[in-house]
Amino acid sequence: MNNDTIAAIATPSGQGGVGIIRISGGKAPEIAEIISGLCPAPRYAHYGKFNSADKTTIDSGLTLYFKKPYSFTGEDVVEFHAHGGPVVLDILLKEILQHDVRPARAGEFSERAFLNDKIDLAQAEAIADLIAADSEQAARAAMRSMQGEFSAIIHQLVEALIQLRIYVESALDFPEEEIDFLADDAISEKLASVIQKLSEVKTSAQQGRLLKEGMTVVIAGKPNAGKSSLLNQLAGQESAIVTEIPGTTRDILREHIQIDGLPLHIIDTAGLRDSDDVVEQEGVKRAKQMIEKADRVLFVIDINEKPADQQMILDSVPENIGMTIIYNKIDKEQRSPEIVEEENTAIYLSAKNGSGVELLKQHLKSCMGYQQRNEGQFIARRRHLDAIDTAEEHLSLADKNLHELKAGELLAEELRFAQEALSSITGEFSSDDLLGRIFSDFCIGK
Repeated sequence: MNNDTIAAIATPSGQGGVGIIRISGGKAPEIAEIISGLCPAPRYAHYGKFNSADKTTIDSGLTLYFKKPYSFTGEDVVEFHAHGGPVVLDILLKEILQHDVRPARAGEFSERAFLNDKIDLAQAEAIADLIAADSEQAARAAMRSMQGEFSAIIHQLVEALIQLRIYVESALDFPEEEIDFLADDAISEKLASVIQKLSEVKTSAQQGRLLKEGMTVVIAGKPNAGKSSLLNQLAGQESAIVTEIPGTTRDILREHIQIDGLPLHIIDTAGLRDSDDVVEQEGVKRAKQMIEKADRVLFVIDINEKPADQQMILDSVPENIGMTIIYNKIDKEQRSPEIVEEENTAIYLSAKNGSGVELLKQHLKSCMGYQQRNEGQFIARRRHLDAIDTAEEHLSLADKNLHELKAGELLAEELRFAQEALSSITGEFSSDDLLGRIFSDFCIGK
């Protein structure tokens, strides 16, 4: 652990009523005395002037001191609450850095909190997720993770695996008993219980990832099928230009919306067709690139066109991408909106008047397995899901080694791999490279 003292502006750039500079490390109390004239008692606020080394007044405000280990980082921490002007804060920070203090790296305060056992890795990530939350549900879920609910669940699973490993590896010390041990129903029941609990955690983690990252939905189809009108209906505003002229949309249009707390990244693309127009060709190329990256493709078809005319384009959508067919312009046929479960779900709607759009919204939530609930939700990241998937794979192999191969040593090894995968979520088992990537995504003052 580095023993140097770090400092950074902990509030967003721009003008505001209050701006905060945070200092963490052994020299923090000394810096408080230099800048404020004294270091206040722990957790007491002192109001006074902030002075430079030559006693020139820079600003005035509050000084707070948090004595180690009772601080966010676990080190001595001092905060200066000054006026929130960027120039004032910059001058104050430059003065602080003159006294054997260096600028903090992105996320270094949270990193020190992790290294000093104040928080685990999942909690540290939840801090960044809380700051970046763009919905009330995401914020509440991030707060639960930050308070340790997700970590507690993972710790329970890890502890269950440790107990299972102890049982297995103890039995391996007595080879003559191994056959009886592998036939023991107790170990089979314990392993089945861990697998079931992990499956439940995975479902919750998938919900948490949706709250954090959202769902990318690409609207595709031939020109003049009503793609831009559908974007406008989902966005609730006139985001895209809508005309009767085919090929109006030539570039990628993006809208960020929410459906019952589920963030959706809606992308409208150029109409898919052959064209001699260079600009339109580039638009079609970008549309196909977006389709390949989508979580879901809404393939818009003019209900008045023959399905055979669309088949070639439908076949161009990769098989691994979920697709919903939108039969648009039902208003022209005076048809009622409906959803039909076929090989690809089909929704009949009118993007012009909005009839059936609510069916589409509910469908999007359903196809991503999203459930609107508050209790028990926590924020999860892609790396958390990857770790859970890895643990799930090793537990599946462990189950095979137990019931089919009757291989005790291989069973023990798979249990160890599963434990390491889950422990990487909280940071009990992690590499320096992983830590570097995680904390580099934080803002400087955290």
